[in-house]
Amino acid sequence: MQPGNETQLSEFLLLGFSEDPALQPLICGLFLFMYLVTVAGNLLIILAILSDPHLHTPMYFFLSNLSLVDVCFTSTTVPKMLVNIQTHSKAITHAGCITQMFFFILFVGLDDLLLAVMAYDRFVAICHPLHYTVIMKPQLCVQLVLVCWVISVLHALSHSLMVLQLSFCVHLEIPHFFCELIQVIHTACSDTILNDVLLFLAAMLLGGGPLAGILYSYSKIVSSICAIPSAQGKHKAFSTCVSHLSVVSLFYGTGIGVYLSAGAAPSSASTATASVMYTVVTPMLNPFIYSLRSTDIKRALKGILGQKL
Repeated sequence: MQPGNETQLSEFLLLGFSEDPALQPLICGLFLFMYLVTVAGNLLIILAILSDPHLHTPMYFFLSNLSLVDVCFTSTTVPKMLVNIQTHSKAITHAGCITQMFFFILFVGLDDLLLAVMAYDRFVAICHPLHYTVIMKPQLCVQLVLVCWVISVLHALSHSLMVLQLSFCVHLEIPHFFCELIQVIHTACSDTILNDVLLFLAAMLLGGGPLAGILYSYSKIVSSICAIPSAQGKHKAFSTCVSHLSVVSLFYGTGIGVYLSAGAAPSSASTATASVMYTVVTPMLNPFIYSLRSTDIKRALKGILGQKL
């Protein structure tokens, strides 16, 4: 790009899903509904865990943190999109875009790392049951969550600072409903090789690392379950992992699906639509997965709501 095509950036334009005015109320209503369900569902899980002493265990401590992150994760993108639809505006300021991008990277990284920590918790519980309370002390649980936060903050900060070094062109349209990192980088006029290298390294370390840890944990868990002689014992051990395994499959399945769909059909609209699965749908479904599979959560929710679920 020629220097004359660069500008002192003031705002981006988020194109969203469709420019058809007739579809805007439907999109707004659908996302408002999903957002309210996500927030209410995850907050209920947190409240249930806090209110029931029987749920003050490492597994539910990590689950409450995951629910909190899911609320923040969804709140990073959906409210701004709803405001833009209601005000008939597609604009987001440069500072607002960088801020949204920072928190999106932060919370998606936290989701990823917390799922790995939860897999480790299940690994210790099933493979080393006699040492579980000794290993998974409250201090260690807090330390693991703090490490997740520190790594995620540093990861999000590194990407945000790198984007701040870029120069942008006159046409600053982002074909998405939020400031997604790759889409923001693609709008830059300046060389983005360092950003691309950082993206690749982060994907390998913070994407592949936790996934490898989860796969390793479950390989050991499966081996331990197979070694249990009774069918009842196998079922009881496996049942403690089903909810987490479902959430992991949903998180990684939808995330990988987004990038596969983007590669197979690089249409901006298709990529934005696919992104809804892991940015909105997955956080919305997580409380249902845990509440339906966990009798402890069901009991706590009954106590809170005062009715049968």
